[in-house]
Amino acid sequence: MGDAPLTGLLATLPLPTLAIDTAQRIVALNPPAGRLFGVAVVNRHFTTVLRQPVLVRAIEACLKDDTARQAPYLKRTAGRDGTYDVHVQRIGADRPVVLSFQDMTQHTDAGQMRRDFVANVSHELRTPLTSLMGFIETLRGAARDDASARDRFLGIMEAEAGRMNRLVGDLLSLSRVEADERVRPTDALNLTDVLQTTLRNISPLADQAHVEIMADVPSQPLRVLGDGDQLQQVFANLIENAIKYGGDHQRVQICASTETYDRTLRAPAVQIDITDSGPGIAPEHLPRLTERFYRADSHRSRAMGGTGLGLAIVKHILNRHRGRLKITSEVGKGACFTVTLPLDMGEDS
Repeated sequence: MGDAPLTGLLATLPLPTLAIDTAQRIVALNPPAGRLFGVAVVNRHFTTVLRQPVLVRAIEACLKDDTARQAPYLKRTAGRDGTYDVHVQRIGADRPVVLSFQDMTQHTDAGQMRRDFVANVSHELRTPLTSLMGFIETLRGAARDDASARDRFLGIMEAEAGRMNRLVGDLLSLSRVEADERVRPTDALNLTDVLQTTLRNISPLADQAHVEIMADVPSQPLRVLGDGDQLQQVFANLIENAIKYGGDHQRVQICASTETYDRTLRAPAVQIDITDSGPGIAPEHLPRLTERFYRADSHRSRAMGGTGLGLAIVKHILNRHRGRLKITSEVGKGACFTVTLPLDMGEDS
């Protein structure tokens, strides 16, 4: 139950907030704090609820000298770790100490993501740079007069430089896509034209790998609101992946269809399925494939020139277009990448 007037006052505050009296017992809390700790904590000694030493010391010091303090607090709720910044302050002489919990989890997670991103970029660049430095040193020394070794090393150096160039290009592309992600495109496009242009551009790669592309695309216009260059980038990435990872002398199927109502988008939609005949993807990898630098097969991806950013770019572009990417696969039976985009019904309204 607790102190009724104080409980009413705390109820007006949006942050999880609780009060501790001079007897060091929790005497009141608001509904957000009740959801965080449970309402049964009222009248319990605060150390039985808030067990973390740094916060306990801050509360004890505030009770002693009436000086406001800040302290961190970690709590696991709903299966995830939460980070809180706790403000500890007395509300008057011989009055309770009030604790307010500011959820810093997203801020902390964003900081960790930035650190991970920098570490991944550094790792991806360091490997080719180390190779280039080693070959340059060799060409200046032992292989200076070895023509065959020089040609072989120059070929490897060219491939490594190309890998770094692709990585920088994908990083710039990802940065641009993320910057525009909240700005919804307004240009009316015919998705059929986008798909046909993509297929023409990618046909040399398919011919080189002896891969047959079977496209089932309606002849009638598939109207969407979108950025043509970005959508072309989406389909080029997915079809190129299907060609590379599906394997030589295989088949890639592309099927476009419409739905009068898509439950995910809650609107009429166009669906494009890109299916390969490759080795498939193990189920534990599927939820993470659109993460930056995540690779189901790191060695094979790098050998094929992949940067680990392609599907992350695809995800952000589709987010901008209010679309979805679904990946299904079974080991040994290929993979299917499904793009769903809302149809533009403007001309019918």
